[in-house]
Amino acid sequence: MCPERTDEAVNTITGANNWDLTFRRQGNGVILLRCRTCDAAAALPETVAGIPVTALGDRALSPEGPEVEGERIRITCGPNPGVPWDNRRLQSLTLPPTLDRVGHFALYHCRALQHLRLWDGVSFWGDGVLTNCSLARIELEQAQGDGGAMAYFAGELSRELDISVLRDSTTVLRLIFPGYREIYEENSPAHHFDYTIQGAGYPYHHCFRQRKLELIEYDRLWGKTKILETETALRLAWMRLRYPEGLTDWARRAYEDSLRSHAQAAAEWLIRSGDVSGLAFLLDRVKLDGTALSGALSLARDHRLTGAAALLLEQTRTRPPAADRFAL
Repeated sequence: MCPERTDEAVNTITGANNWDLTFRRQGNGVILLRCRTCDAAAALPETVAGIPVTALGDRALSPEGPEVEGERIRITCGPNPGVPWDNRRLQSLTLPPTLDRVGHFALYHCRALQHLRLWDGVSFWGDGVLTNCSLARIELEQAQGDGGAMAYFAGELSRELDISVLRDSTTVLRLIFPGYREIYEENSPAHHFDYTIQGAGYPYHHCFRQRKLELIEYDRLWGKTKILETETALRLAWMRLRYPEGLTDWARRAYEDSLRSHAQAAAEWLIRSGDVSGLAFLLDRVKLDGTALSGALSLARDHRLTGAAALLLEQTRTRPPAADRFAL
């Protein structure tokens, strides 16, 4: 919900989200030159003026983008005075499936943006598109094959990424790319800079060949994850088992062995996430000892997850918890 802008007369239509769009017709499509919203979660339209949206212009969603000349349209779902149209609250963004090009610095300074959903059909990404974004969760809708968007994000961002691949809106693959840091330190006596990498994520972010993900190479890196934080490692292992596309038998055994070694931590992570179906998937593959069951049951009770508590209580029939009684 956004306040009305009265700076000029503009065509206004109703829609699911709030957008103030400046655009230009280009060939058989529309390029969005400026896109402003006050919503925390919003999806850009597939068409404007009945024409497919095929491109985002330079700094199109940047809160600091300058004014540009073009046609203008406002999409609104109702007024809410006092909330600015500047993209500074935008946390989740869906790009249209018609999109082919993303201009330079298109999302520059969208600091709140954490989640992006798009279709893997973008053929051109400009420079610095994701500069100063906090993007960490990406959902990538694919047809058949990989159009290269995953390689783009993994190469551009060194932070930890959680990337899902969807086909027909169903998740078929979900991967954790651990974070890393590239550090340049001046070595004055030698008159050069020393380059070091901190974190285990660098090889994960670069296990692509000709912009295609090599899942076997990704899984072979598992033996090097001892230096990962436990929660990062267990999330990586759980995601590969939960969405096992391309998973070989040896990799499956390695991931399962790790989850067994950290079963309590995995169960507690899923409970904190409110993922009851994920907990059921975990409990089908690992057994919690009495102490782990007690801790997980207490956590489920604290979070009021009766479904999770029921799953855990089912395990107590063969493996009683350390405490005597638990209430759903």
